[in-house]
Order: sequence, then C-alpha cells, then structure tokens
Amino acid sequence: MRAPRGLSRLLLAARGWGRLGAMARYSTEQRGRPNSPDYRLYFKNADGKYISPFHDIPLLAASKEVLYNMIVEVPRWTNAKMEIATEEPLNPIKQDIKKGKLRYVANIFPHKGYIWNYGALPQTWEDPNHTDTITGCCGDNDPIDVCEIGSKVRSSGEIVQVKVLGVLALVDEGETDWKIIAISVDDPEAHKIHDIDDVKKHKPGYLEATVDWFRLYKVPDDKPENHFAFNGEFKDKDFAAEIIKSTHEHWKALLHKKADGGTINCTNVLVSGSPFCCSEEDARSIVQSAPVHVNGDSVSPEVDFWYFCPK
Repeated sequence: MRAPRGLSRLLLAARGWGRLGAMARYSTEQRGRPNSPDYRLYFKNADGKYISPFHDIPLLAASKEVLYNMIVEVPRWTNAKMEIATEEPLNPIKQDIKKGKLRYVANIFPHKGYIWNYGALPQTWEDPNHTDTITGCCGDNDPIDVCEIGSKVRSSGEIVQVKVLGVLALVDEGETDWKIIAISVDDPEAHKIHDIDDVKKHKPGYLEATVDWFRLYKVPDDKPENHFAFNGEFKDKDFAAEIIKSTHEHWKALLHKKADGGTINCTNVLVSGSPFCCSEEDARSIVQSAPVHVNGDSVSPEVDFWYFCPK
C-alpha cells in the first residue's frame, strides 16, 4: 500500500525510529487510587524509562504500510472520561474532572458508554491559536482523537497500531475537534477494511451511530447538541492523513518553542533537540512524587443509568 499524499517524509522518519517503534513494547504504572482525582497512569518504554505518551511515543509505527500508534484512553463500553493529562509533567492518563466531580459520559439510549475504543495519536496537537480553514474554528488544545472500531475491547494505556480509515470534523463548543476513524491492524476484519467506504459496507450503522453519539453526548449535561463540518459527512483516509500531518507539524512547533503552548506541559525524555527534554532521573522523580497505588473506590451506580434523548 502506498503512503497517502503528504506522508512520505513522516514514514521515512518512522522507519528511522524503527528500533523504538517496531521493537519496543510499552508498559504502564498506576499511581494513586483508581476512580479518584489523584489516579494517574504513567508510561514506560522497553528500556524501563518513564516517558511521556503524548511526546515520546512516535506518531508512526515502523512498518511497510502506513500504521499509526494509538494511545487508548477509554476502553469501549466504559464511561469514565480518561484522558492524557496534557498540563502535567510526562502527561499520564487521568480521569477528567468537571465542576469538582469525576467525569463520566452518559449512556444515551441505546448505547453504553463509549461505542469504540477511544484515544489519541501521539505527537499531534490541535493548536488553539490556529484557525482551521475547513471548520473556521481553532483547535481544541489536545492531541488528535481516535475512534478505534475493532472487535476487541482494549485497556486504558494500551498502545495499538492502527490503520486510519477516515475522519469526522466535529465542532465542539466552538472548537475544531477532529475524530479519526481507525481499526487495529491485528483485528480479524482489518484485512478487508481499508477506507471509510469499507466501514459502511462491513459495519453498517456504525458511522451513523458515531455521528449521533458525538452530536448528543453533552446533552445530558444541559449543553446544546454538537455540530459538524461537511454536514456530518466522513472524509476518506487520504483527507484524514493530511489532517494528521498538519497536527503533527503543530506538535513539532510546540516541542521546539515555535508555538505558544500556554499551559501544555512539554516535558519529554526522547524528543531530539527539544528544549523541554528532561533526564531519566528527573522523569523517575516525577513519577515517584505521585501518590502510591492503592485499591480503588467504588463507582456510583448512577454511571449505569440510561439517558433517553428526545427526538
């Protein structure tokens, strides 16, 4: 399979990172109490070094075809809004907090929690100071989001190699929030799903459910429905590849002080030439300063309630 337009240099770079991308296996370390505000999930590489999943895991996996590394934040069918802590050193995964409470997405009938494995592509950034020419809105200040549509329920903190299939342009509270549609390369159906039209063919109804989910997911919190560019039409993998490339360029500018990242924490261990690079000892100190891991709190049964959205 040929690399989509605009990705040739990125693919060569990924092959240059082959030792990290192809051979490394990442692991995670829990700190704090699960289901509480102090819970954190830190990342290590194959050498046992603490790293930032946001900055130190390559965007592209070393492969003959174009595959991306996806960081799983939220497993399918779960409700806890787990996310990369972009404003903390080494960017562990934590649970989002709104109005002083841990955030859980509502179950909007007929769905249960997230309807895909949800996460992000490392080394990407939707710049809040950049107005997207397509949506007319600025970025949401996060790595670009991924909906992985494979059959396996993944784990939070898992790194999955995915094929990108297309993209949905969500406008969430006035911010551009691209949603990449992808499938794990090891999924049983990956050999027959190569583009967004294949999703329509082999997983009928999934894309329509995805639009409905993103349109309505904040309504239970008394917020208005979200909107989409292109009237909610999914764009193909080549279009998605260009969006990813753009967000990767924004990330590179961020990590080399060529863009204003505001409160984004750029501490990393492996990004060559970055002024934010820290030592292995400093990274270890960051993790060890977090609370030790203890047994988790129970989750309120309210998390399992149905929400019926008026038609």
